[in-house]
Amino acid sequence: QSNLIFKLHHKSASYITKMFSRPLSSAFRQAARPAPTLASKFSYPRITPIAARFLSTETKAAIDKAVSSAPVVLFMKGTPETPQCGFSRASIQILGLQGVDPAKFTAFNVLEDEDLRAGIKEYSEWPTIPQLYVEKEFVGGCDILVAMHQNGELAKMLEEKKVLIPAESEAPAS
Repeated sequence: QSNLIFKLHHKSASYITKMFSRPLSSAFRQAARPAPTLASKFSYPRITPIAARFLSTETKAAIDKAVSSAPVVLFMKGTPETPQCGFSRASIQILGLQGVDPAKFTAFNVLEDEDLRAGIKEYSEWPTIPQLYVEKEFVGGCDILVAMHQNGELAKMLEEKKVLIPAESEAPAS
């Protein structure tokens, strides 16, 4: 039996506000260069069906559960408070700039579990971390997020999926 232990990281609105009021990191500035108009133009070597067969049923079930744990799920290196790579930091910053509701967001630190780190790459057939899922659908890695952020596709998708912090006028009365 594998001992997959995925730790959830829910962020409060005050943390998200504080996190995104800081200047953008140099990694984000570097990643935020002009991008193609369609994120679908990116292509990476895909994991072959032979490699995907090594994803155990137990690991797949655990990742299915993780992907379903919140409307917005990010598999990253480190945590939202302490990202361990520039691409994970840039992804967190983009989600904050977009206004993702912290109550609808969960992050998983792939550095805490080697089965998760290897398994998520096979699960998505995407070779890099971070990886973003919205409503159980794989969106992409940092480069895709940057391109979608720049061309407006990410804002449109997040709004359609209703995962953004509600505007003051839309907030439920207390």
